[in-house]
Amino acid sequence: MQQSAADGTGHEVVVLLAEDGTALGTHDKATVHTPDTPLHLAFSTHVFDDAGRILVTRRALSKKAWPGVWTNSFCGHPAPGETFEAAVHRRAAQELGFAVRDIRPALPDFRYRAVDASGIVENEICPVYTAVADSAVDPLPDEVMDYQWADAAGLVRAVTATPWAFSPWLTLQLPLLYPQGAEGPGPRDLP
Repeated sequence: MQQSAADGTGHEVVVLLAEDGTALGTHDKATVHTPDTPLHLAFSTHVFDDAGRILVTRRALSKKAWPGVWTNSFCGHPAPGETFEAAVHRRAAQELGFAVRDIRPALPDFRYRAVDASGIVENEICPVYTAVADSAVDPLPDEVMDYQWADAAGLVRAVTATPWAFSPWLTLQLPLLYPQGAEGPGPRDLP
């Protein structure tokens, strides 16, 4: 059964974590991201179409952190007790209005901390998944202001040339997803 990321009051929550990844409790998502954001659980998803192109999205200008930057397909926070696969399906529908299939872990141990120009901190244990689009993209304007299907080589070149135009998590994930460059093995080749 697919869950909501909400607690019993209807507020969306994130799972707070100890340094070793042990769950410590929850916090309201609306107020967790501050200049002193506690470590919490998240996920990133890179979605491909059947031609092997990767979906990149541009964050809405109304986003609290990194507004207007290009990033991976979508991210989210699993609810307490929610599987990552269920959370990926839920966020794909909520953020981009589409369905995905063939969800696979790509970077299960990814973790990062980054500070936005406004001082907002992301501090996440954030496993990275790949998936395949199973329907047309219909983004929610409060989440995504633009999107583009890109070939991996072009995306790697763009991020390398202009890292400031992309989310810090994408700039950290791409070299791990494509350790030999976009012409080498990448996420579609992962077991």
